[in-house]
Amino acid sequence: MNKRRWIAVIIAAGLFIFSIVVSAMTPREETDALAGINALLYGTNELAEFVEQEGNTNARIAHLYVDGAITNSGESGLFATEGYNHQSFLEQLKQVQYDSTIAGVLLEVNSPGGGVYESAEIAKEIRKIQELEIPIYVTMTNMAASGGYYISASADKIFASEETVTGSIGVIMSGVNYSGLFEKLGIEDATYKSGALKDMGSAARPVTEDDKKVLQGFVDSSYNRFVNVVSQGRQMSEEEVRKIADGRIYDGVQALDNGLIDELGYPEDALEALKVENDLESAEVISYDFSATGFASTWFGSKLAEMQGLKQTDSSRMMTLLESIGTPNAPKPLYYYGGE
Repeated sequence: MNKRRWIAVIIAAGLFIFSIVVSAMTPREETDALAGINALLYGTNELAEFVEQEGNTNARIAHLYVDGAITNSGESGLFATEGYNHQSFLEQLKQVQYDSTIAGVLLEVNSPGGGVYESAEIAKEIRKIQELEIPIYVTMTNMAASGGYYISASADKIFASEETVTGSIGVIMSGVNYSGLFEKLGIEDATYKSGALKDMGSAARPVTEDDKKVLQGFVDSSYNRFVNVVSQGRQMSEEEVRKIADGRIYDGVQALDNGLIDELGYPEDALEALKVENDLESAEVISYDFSATGFASTWFGSKLAEMQGLKQTDSSRMMTLLESIGTPNAPKPLYYYGGE
């Protein structure tokens, strides 16, 4: 056997011996022992700080990242998948609120948007930070469209590069209708419902005018909230926002011309401006993550965590994501560039 297989065998043997010892313990001792072994194997499930730039620890800048679609996988902590993790990011926003040494926030956004609810959750926590009079600067990198712009709109200052894809202000709800195909194949819909609109969005029957009216009204209501967020955040009238909020995208130069951003620049430019304009030149810059061991990222460690119920399986993760973004038969409104 190679080295990796030997390591796996040794760990498995150790866990077997440990399980025998645990079986002789009291429930409280068993819980404490399991917590200790899990911390040893995987690391802790608490946010850890990582220093990006040394500086004054009494007046610090939290560098936060939104990278990927804003959807809720239902995961948090050590075993969250790579990319954006909604629950983990909400924990970071709350940590900023609780930490009296945080004097500024740099939010780096690279996202095509995502769920209406998840975007609103982030915006709510950002407002709480601003109520503490902590300045928040946003730097948009590759893309900050739709929900990516929604969460950025209320920032004290927004930066984007000339190449940044932004805008796409609007809401989309999309599904697929198979009723015409079913008719050709001789397949009949057998749905029993308490009201005509109970199965709105069904792929198995033709869309009615009442369906369209209700669903469009639902989308329009979400759109109005988006317009209001941009209007307040950018100090523009709703009429001004609606003129540029037809779903189209803008590059950084166009976004600047339309009042959607404040300056052209990259993350380092936004960080420098945050420091200089808020007397934070000597501030320490930190970011957050979870403290994990290398074992947690191995195939064996991942499968062991699934067996212990510490990590979602691929199938359960997929089901959670589908519930978050909707399905063809039950579409959800999204602040998302390009649809589902």
